Amino acid sequence: MHKKNKKCGLALLLSVVALSSGCATSPPNNLDNICAIFQEKKKWYGEAKDAEDKWGAPIAVMMAIMHQESRFVHDAKPPRTKILGFIPGPRPSDAYGYPQALGSTWRSYQRSAFNYGADRDDFRDAIDFIGWYNNTSARQCQIRSNDAYNLYLAYHEGHGGFNRRTFKSKAWLKKVSHKVSARAQKYQQQLNSCEKSLKRRKKFLGIF
Repeated sequence: MHKKNKKCGLALLLSVVALSSGCATSPPNNLDNICAIFQEKKKWYGEAKDAEDKWGAPIAVMMAIMHQESRFVHDAKPPRTKILGFIPGPRPSDAYGYPQALGSTWRSYQRSAFNYGADRDDFRDAIDFIGWYNNTSARQCQIRSNDAYNLYLAYHEGHGGFNRRTFKSKAWLKKVSHKVSARAQKYQQQLNSCEKSLKRRKKFLGIF
């Protein structure tokens, strides 16, 4: 009886650990409110703020881009293509994680930022990547750091593609970029109302 109770207790403990692990990587419950996101994901504001301070990329813009790319799903991948309309085929690219970064672009980031251990499914690394990419866009494409519309076009098309204006014939992409821009503005308005408390919490947590 004693052994059985110990096994049950161990099984319960493992279940709790598994559930906790799942919660740690699950997307936020309210994707439309950046204050709610940062209240739920306790470390995310501090990590986003670090990226903002490092790269000069506004938090609201980086978060709006991440929302568009993955809806904050840590292991997001592009949907598979369809063969004959219904047979699952290969994925169109190796984009992965929170930022939906291509493997080649991620490796460029790792080298440039000296962050060789960075992972695309880690929020801190992903938000830092977006900050780095937007900073590069600002320099190479002459885009303002708070211009979410053009920053997203550069994020999607690449810096060379943006400078060649490859997006001009892509009405669907320009529509998506407008959505990202609107979300960035909404996130910024929300952040203005709660950032003081988030900064206090970041400072408090930094003591420990």
